[in-house]
Amino acid sequence: MIEKLALIQPEIVLFITTCVVMVIGLSRTYSVRKACATVSGVGIAIAGVLAIFTPQTDSALLPGLIPYAKTLVAGVGLLLLLLLSGVIDRDLELRVTRGEAFEPARANRGEFYSFFLFSLTGVMLCATADDLIWLFLALELASLPTYVMVAISTPRLRSQEAAVKYFFLGAFGAATFLYGFALIYGATGTTYLSEIRDIIGTDGLGAIGTAGFALALLGIAFKIAAVPMHFYTPDVYEGAATPVAAYLAFAPKAAGFLAFLLLTSTIGWTWGANGDALPDAIRVILWIMAALTMTIGNVLALLQTSVKRMLAYSSVAHSGYMLVGIVVGPGDGSFWQNGLSAMLFYLLCYGFMNMGAFAVLACVERMTGPDGEPIELETLDDIRGLCHTHPVMGWSMVLSALSLLGLPPLLGFMGKLLLVTAGLSGGEYLLVVVLLLNSAVAAFYYLRIVAGAMFEAPDARAGDGVLTTHRGRMIAAVASAASVVVLLPFVGPLVRASQRAVALQPTTAIVTMSEEVSDASPLVRVDDDVTQDR
Repeated sequence: MIEKLALIQPEIVLFITTCVVMVIGLSRTYSVRKACATVSGVGIAIAGVLAIFTPQTDSALLPGLIPYAKTLVAGVGLLLLLLLSGVIDRDLELRVTRGEAFEPARANRGEFYSFFLFSLTGVMLCATADDLIWLFLALELASLPTYVMVAISTPRLRSQEAAVKYFFLGAFGAATFLYGFALIYGATGTTYLSEIRDIIGTDGLGAIGTAGFALALLGIAFKIAAVPMHFYTPDVYEGAATPVAAYLAFAPKAAGFLAFLLLTSTIGWTWGANGDALPDAIRVILWIMAALTMTIGNVLALLQTSVKRMLAYSSVAHSGYMLVGIVVGPGDGSFWQNGLSAMLFYLLCYGFMNMGAFAVLACVERMTGPDGEPIELETLDDIRGLCHTHPVMGWSMVLSALSLLGLPPLLGFMGKLLLVTAGLSGGEYLLVVVLLLNSAVAAFYYLRIVAGAMFEAPDARAGDGVLTTHRGRMIAAVASAASVVVLLPFVGPLVRASQRAVALQPTTAIVTMSEEVSDASPLVRVDDDVTQDR
């Protein structure tokens, strides 16, 4: 128990911070309630520092995943917190600035930031999960608060409609992977991931186990917005406030991919002369899911005129790219051939560059809604001439879009390069071709955004467009866009960190460790009674 508490110190800090934020949110004083965001930021920063020094444990399936994933979540979470400024209680704050009395009963700031912190806690707990029950609770803790965040993100009815769609489809996804977990338990008799892996290694997966893992992966596909569980994505992203849509594009997706990593590692990789391969049935499911997710996401993005819906389908496509790394597996563990580390690195790249695009949409308010509230940018017409009217925001959008496209030498290019080389080394030539063709398709709609911002004349309504008064959003936009260039010198260390994160724990069922195994080895191969360095 003491060892487990040491592993979840960041989550404990976030939970304590959440409790403090909830208490602050009950204050009848406006100035006290405004401190919710500041307190949340302090808590996330402390959790991030603790995550860096989180000890590894032999009981975890992927011991190195815990510090890497939690640090990534805390870092992106801080930028998302800045981006969320001004989302909640905006109309109430405007009335207070005009001299009207503060109405505590109508303020939701404390609740909103509490749900945000609860969701981040759930994402971190996914990295620590070592059994199916823990993983289920962590996934739901990461997702359930987001339903409420979507509903209260704007006063418009379409936000509530989006939340209802999101909730019911989310419940369906949760029921699917929970039933899969039940079948896995029925096939193995345990919920502990390391024990399940040992049993599968000895007795095989079996029909019930295969069905269980297939249903589990299908249900968790909802979290990452992968086909066939992607239908909610454009409506929910469009209905939610833009900063909340940016949060949805990262946090549930990160939780889902962490769960994918743990489940595929539990199934076990077949080590052989031809490389690594998942059991055939599961591999085929993931292969088809990756190919369809890339293709459907990019093709549907081509048809959009709303930038938010375009980015929503883009989010679907990027999930497909990352699934390529899951299909390929760890390879030989080297820098260019490890699909799992390439996936983790691409998740980091995606978190920053995607948030930059959403942040720009949230920073410029183009028109006034029916109730007098400012409306953020939404359509392609809204971003025309953005580099001329608001150069900082315009160029931030250009950098983010080009990085999402994968234009060299930006960060997104390095992420895709690692996925491609891992796919080629793993023998997944057709899947790599699908990835490259989809990247070419994606160039069309990303370049529409770039060309509109850089070369087209400003829209007739450009005179009405003003920068938001919330400086946190602009800091998040500039920092996210700058990261696609600033992080380039650190690609090597970041990829090596991701390699350490996916170093598999050797099975304990039938293995005696050889004295020749190096402690620095990124991967360990288990072959009958021999463990050797790959």
